[in-house]
Amino acid sequence: MWYTKHMVLTDIIGPVMVGPSSSHTAGAARIGKVAYKLLGEAVVCAEIFLHGSFASTARGHGTDRALVAGLLGMRVDDPRIPDSFAIAKERGLSFSFHTIDLGAEHHPNSVKLCLRGENGKELSVIASSVGGARIHVTELDHLAVSFSGDLPTLVIHHIDQPGKIAEVATLLERKNINVASMRLYRASRGGNAVMVFECDQEISKEDISWLAEQEATVRVIYLSQARK
Repeated sequence: MWYTKHMVLTDIIGPVMVGPSSSHTAGAARIGKVAYKLLGEAVVCAEIFLHGSFASTARGHGTDRALVAGLLGMRVDDPRIPDSFAIAKERGLSFSFHTIDLGAEHHPNSVKLCLRGENGKELSVIASSVGGARIHVTELDHLAVSFSGDLPTLVIHHIDQPGKIAEVATLLERKNINVASMRLYRASRGGNAVMVFECDQEISKEDISWLAEQEATVRVIYLSQARK
């Protein structure tokens, strides 16, 4: 079942944004922006797979241009969103759109992004726009996750083994970083796994580098809120 939440004021009046739709335009731009930040470098190639309502109304609601704008690092209220295709061409970002059926468990406003960055990094993301420009990330690099992108978020891909959770939790405690939520996912016992920590404070580059160097760590992805 796709993600649901309690209604808040921004779901009714919408955020400050470039329209026409908070879910199909602003939410799409935010998905692109979060994916760009998760990749951690400029996007040079993007394959964009639209699901459900995103696929059927992409052009009419500007979902396609909003997603590309987000991948370029634009905010939901950036007046350049309607011109994102031309700007992408100027910056060397190639992109293509496809339709996909992600299944009934995904929100109708969902998209899968397969990205490559300027330094060769690759990232696969599935995310949904759930109203009022709010989003929900449900998959990273083919592993199920669950986070909103509203908080500083630490994502650690690792090999499942004892002590990994304690390793991260101890670091965060030592740095006086409060954990808002924590989730653990794994493909199989002793196989690929991912931890997701949503935090109340930012995590330093030095601490992220330290985590990346630890035994059984495969990859560390950090979503900062310092520059929204």
